[in-house]
Amino acid sequence: MQQPISFANPAYKIATKRLVIRCYNPSDAALLCESVQESVEHLKPWMPWAYGEPESLEMKVQRTRSWRAKFDLDQEYVYGIFNIDETKVIGSTGLHPKVGPGGMEIGYWINVNEVRKGYCTEAVLALMKVGFDIIGLSRLEIHCNPKNIASAAVPRKLGFTHEATLRKRKPDENGELQDRMIWSMLKEEYETAVTGSTDIQIYDATGSLIFVEY
Repeated sequence: MQQPISFANPAYKIATKRLVIRCYNPSDAALLCESVQESVEHLKPWMPWAYGEPESLEMKVQRTRSWRAKFDLDQEYVYGIFNIDETKVIGSTGLHPKVGPGGMEIGYWINVNEVRKGYCTEAVLALMKVGFDIIGLSRLEIHCNPKNIASAAVPRKLGFTHEATLRKRKPDENGELQDRMIWSMLKEEYETAVTGSTDIQIYDATGSLIFVEY
């Protein structure tokens, strides 16, 4: 059961050196369909929802509408990861209220043709900025299957702490329980962490610039 959110997130769009990370709109449904369908077999070992693909364009429209509604209502924040001119969905990420008061979980997936380019690390670093500097969270977490080496490399690279590997904790598509790695970063750790150079602009729902860092 997700925890209720007791704060607001004005960060609707984030521009980094190579990416635009923003709230999905229904007009993104076709690009999302294309990216997911390209990546289904790549995603299936780690994302049980991939077994429900392919979804129709109409279903993706409804899904993006739902994500947008939850974003507007400060219930959950799902972001699309786009190339700089927003003509391709490189992946998705998000801030999810699953880890208790003061914290959120960062989730992500990347298109099969865009892996090993550092896009996921770039997107997660952007959401760290949003979580700690814009929302004011006290903790961020990343959860992943221990067998997903690429996914686990992201929090490790960004200075998260591996708190534990929980045994047989999350069911896969067949209902079989899988182990789950828990990575976390606290606000005070973030303030002193060396996470690499940033080039980031954050905009609110009206397109107004609310945060910039070079």
